[in-house]
Amino acid sequence: MVQEGRYPVGRSGERPRLRLTHADRDAVGEALREAYSRGQLDEREFEERLELAMLAKFQDDLEPLTRDLGPDPRSARTPEGASNRPQSTPADRVIAAGGHVGNYFFPLVVPMVLFLVSDKSSPYVRRQAMEALNFQLFCLITAVVSGLLFWLIAPLLVLVYVALAWTVLPAIAGVATLAGKQWRYPLMFRVLKDD
Repeated sequence: MVQEGRYPVGRSGERPRLRLTHADRDAVGEALREAYSRGQLDEREFEERLELAMLAKFQDDLEPLTRDLGPDPRSARTPEGASNRPQSTPADRVIAAGGHVGNYFFPLVVPMVLFLVSDKSSPYVRRQAMEALNFQLFCLITAVVSGLLFWLIAPLLVLVYVALAWTVLPAIAGVATLAGKQWRYPLMFRVLKDD
């Protein structure tokens, strides 16, 4: 027997509230990522709204998160499971991937140049170049601070993490951007922020 108050029960004649699926939350998350990449949301707003979207239980919890961003993300889904990737050309994807993979050849230089020259030409390339530059600045600053505090154990562990991240994550980022994804490096602070 279902106890009243424990589960959402509608009044007599009222339709019960249906719970959201992972796909519903993911669609709103993707809409928020696109709005962030277009500059409609700053980083703080994006992170707050994304967290609320992932914690949402019912449809009316999601609606306020995207109301001021344009059309409903669920109405923009492509049919039969086709992917709904952010707008970028193949050339944009290759250039953005070069910004991430440039870490192996010319650290800081490649993403900085792309970030400066892509200001008006491609928002996708600019966003990915800024992400690559932030990652490389994070690695550099963290490595220097950890090196200065070498006598402590925790900074040595952080230095190991940074070394692993420096060697692996740019390759993953390059593949992700070639696929047209909005890549974000995990577990790092960002020096540069969107306007």
